[in-house]
Amino acid sequence: MTNTQQLEFLDPATLTLDINVRKDAELTAGFIASLKEHGVMEPVLAHRNADGVVRVLMGQRRTLGAVEAGLISIPVVVKDSPEEAERIMTQMVENIQRTELSGADEADAYKQLSLMGISAAQMAKGTGRDKAVVEDTLKASATAAGTKALHEGMTLEQALVLAEFDGDADSIEELNSVIADEPHYLDHVAQSIRDKKAAAAALEATLAELAEAGKSVVDEAGNYADSAAIYVDALTTAAGEPATDEDANAFVIQTNYRGEVSVRPVITGWEALGFVPKYKRYGQEPAQSGPMTDEQKEARKTLIANNKSMESATVVRQEWVKTLLSRKTAPKAWAYFVVHAITHHPETTQGYESHVAAAMIGAKTEGQHHPLRSHVDETTARAEFALIALICGGYEKKVLKDSWRSPYQIHKDYLEQLVTWGYTASAVEQIILDA
Repeated sequence: MTNTQQLEFLDPATLTLDINVRKDAELTAGFIASLKEHGVMEPVLAHRNADGVVRVLMGQRRTLGAVEAGLISIPVVVKDSPEEAERIMTQMVENIQRTELSGADEADAYKQLSLMGISAAQMAKGTGRDKAVVEDTLKASATAAGTKALHEGMTLEQALVLAEFDGDADSIEELNSVIADEPHYLDHVAQSIRDKKAAAAALEATLAELAEAGKSVVDEAGNYADSAAIYVDALTTAAGEPATDEDANAFVIQTNYRGEVSVRPVITGWEALGFVPKYKRYGQEPAQSGPMTDEQKEARKTLIANNKSMESATVVRQEWVKTLLSRKTAPKAWAYFVVHAITHHPETTQGYESHVAAAMIGAKTEGQHHPLRSHVDETTARAEFALIALICGGYEKKVLKDSWRSPYQIHKDYLEQLVTWGYTASAVEQIILDA
């Protein structure tokens, strides 16, 4: 394919516009006035078909504006006809450089290229976009929810979140509400929805297994005499012998923040069956008789909801730190953050979560007993990032799902530093910050 081109002066009304990747030509009054006064200063790029028709490749806005301004001649560089994929990518490059394409326009162009068999890597190379951006745009636009979000002017990040829940009307409605009113909470709400869906799926599977085995399930249990159902390992027989799993007459299903389900054996009606609680709360008054009051039930609901929210926030927070530590430069005042932790909260270095810390800097954790130590043994590069991750891993070990109930300075110092670096605290984490 040759690459010849020549400058010609043509009537803009005679030019044919190819389908342009930018839908809105933005023919403002100021733009038209400028064309009337100065004409088209920069030539339009076009190609001439075998039938002699000149089709605009780049300069759709200038061409339409020239027609609107009543110009009868504009400069046009006429070149050989390109392949369709080349034409689309060339237009994208021009529009990206001149006036940023909308997310929807860019997504539509990538989708069109994808249908032509062009890979994400080829698109990235041809348009100068990062490959990850191209892949994420294609991923979002592959769903109805993601496409709708892009066409409504949402960011690619927001569209990706909505695309993830495509087909789940309730989740989409909740996320759209968050994006409209409190977009800074989107990551937290999305993670909470993920955790709820994972827990629901795991719970459904476990319930089915227990039902098939003919086993009873209770909603909750405890370790003390004020619980209607008590865990087997917190009971003894009247003779003082430990209760065993064979004594269990029901089970409690528990789900952690990863959606992992565990089943614990319990005994309901333990008092009538002759069992005695092993433990007594410090300063415990005699167990309350009768059902819980409405106020106690509400407090219990708040406790459960906030604990679950805190577990979801833990996932978001650790992922956010991982993104922070993937940057080329360490966050501002990181050295003071480290020395403050060592001098004020030395436990952060003495008992940190090695797997969490290693994950925060993208180190290998699978099959490693002490992955951060192994990472440090393998490389001397980016040592400051490993140190920050170590301290964050120490803080993470201290921030528990119920830390919002009794916030300590160690919790507050950690969250305040992350917020200073740009983290958005969840509502339950804000309870700690406000304490």
